[in-house]
Amino acid sequence: MICPKCKHEETSVLDSRDTHEKREIRRRRECENEKCKHRFTTFERVESTHFIIIKKDNSRESYDRQKLERGLWRACEKRPVSKEQIEKLLNSLEEDMANMGKEIHSRIIGEKIMDRLRKVDDVAYIRFASVYRHFKDLETFKKELSKLID
Repeated sequence: MICPKCKHEETSVLDSRDTHEKREIRRRRECENEKCKHRFTTFERVESTHFIIIKKDNSRESYDRQKLERGLWRACEKRPVSKEQIEKLLNSLEEDMANMGKEIHSRIIGEKIMDRLRKVDDVAYIRFASVYRHFKDLETFKKELSKLID
């Protein structure tokens, strides 16, 4: 690992810990350059499989975890939802997607997100559903809300 401060090519690992439900390893490192000795943190994570998302208009784009996470955070804005809950939701979703093949319809992903988000926070679920399902009027919104109440 190259030191981010002095660009020396040798560093040593001081400490390693599992994070995010043992899906990631956090390592504390120190530069071995006598003049630098800079300490920094790195994270090691298994590269997720590359999925192709088939959009509603049949166009295709690569799966982007950060894009999905931003959408979830918009739905969860000002709600009591933790970073760990969002991470767990995304990890669970990616595990499901890994068993579905290389190309997945966005409709399936949206439904799976809503199923999981409903268990995390009702308001975030309604927010996400209103954007995802394009609620056009109050009646559509009422129907979805009545499903949630039942």
